[in-house]
Amino acid sequence: MTPILWRRAEACDAAALSLLGGATFLASFAHDHPGEALIAHIREAHGEAYYAAALADPDQTALIGETPLGAPVGYALLTRPQLPVETGPTDLELKRIYLLSGWQGGGNGAALLALVMEEARRRGAKRLLLAVYEANEGAQRFYARHGFDEVGETVFMVGDAPFRDLIYAAPLD
Repeated sequence: MTPILWRRAEACDAAALSLLGGATFLASFAHDHPGEALIAHIREAHGEAYYAAALADPDQTALIGETPLGAPVGYALLTRPQLPVETGPTDLELKRIYLLSGWQGGGNGAALLALVMEEARRRGAKRLLLAVYEANEGAQRFYARHGFDEVGETVFMVGDAPFRDLIYAAPLD
């Protein structure tokens, strides 16, 4: 498998993150999300303007993974928590974490999560939160293996279609 080179994303990476975000969201959820709403969601929530704003925000950190030739294959986005559970000043939320399917497995997800946790600790976080789609049992098992426990739930809207997400948290100390 081609290695992934990870780095902190910069303002010039907004276009690459937009393409990667849209591609991975579509691949992950096309099987059970309504098409028109899914496309509209991707245009808004994974548009280049979204990532440009995230990269300009000092409270957000994006990591991007590329092949040695510079093709983007994965990313993660850390932010202040925006989940409906009690949070504290030392909590961070892993808002997004995705790898293209050809780079899933082989320890790449675990390596990315380790980098995210390292970055969260560097930012002073004591706990990392995330939301995961209730139908994504593989991701739930992955997070449980890495010390996450379920602490709540939320509704994630794609257009007017509601999807139940489970909220997980892991201590970082």
